[in-house]
Amino acid sequence: MLDILRQSPVTFILLAVSLLGAITLHEFAHALAADMQGDRMPRAMGRLTLDPSKHLDPLGTLCILLVGFGWGKPVPFRPEALSSRRFGAAIVALAGPMMNLLLALVSAFAIRITGLATGPVGTFLQYFLIINVLLAVFNLIPLPPLDGSRLLTIFLPPSKQKIVFFLDRYGFMILLGLLLIVGTSVLNPVLDPITSAIQHLAGLR
Repeated sequence: MLDILRQSPVTFILLAVSLLGAITLHEFAHALAADMQGDRMPRAMGRLTLDPSKHLDPLGTLCILLVGFGWGKPVPFRPEALSSRRFGAAIVALAGPMMNLLLALVSAFAIRITGLATGPVGTFLQYFLIINVLLAVFNLIPLPPLDGSRLLTIFLPPSKQKIVFFLDRYGFMILLGLLLIVGTSVLNPVLDPITSAIQHLAGLR
């Protein structure tokens, strides 16, 4: 990202706005999913808002600048307060990635409807589409603090819960190491088909 800033400030701004917007809406979706199921904790903690400052994690934001990707501040919620004791936590965990996929689809339709694939608006929409697909897939990795780790906790059988305890302790360091060493390019075999499918649904292919 810092190289992009030096080479093209406009591209840097478009990327930064796309990332911050996608992360904010991702975390808002978690808060909304919990609130709609009866848990008022996210609302009481000011997370049921579209204000980016309420959702950005300092370290995650720093990683955006250093490695071109980061994460938001996890939304706290109480599984026992959700209307569905069995699936409520899974719904909250999936709400963020599903929001990102929805935003990617909206971006694709906006490109088709406006016919803008170039210029500042078109470039922003292209970035917003790609970044939202990336966020959706990235957050399903089963490492804390990502959403996939919560899904792993929910669906892993009791006999395998030692895996969860290990990841709770070391998962964040593993995640940082992967970001710094290989970045997100390792996800391309998954990202490319999903991006193509969204473009196809929107009639861009």
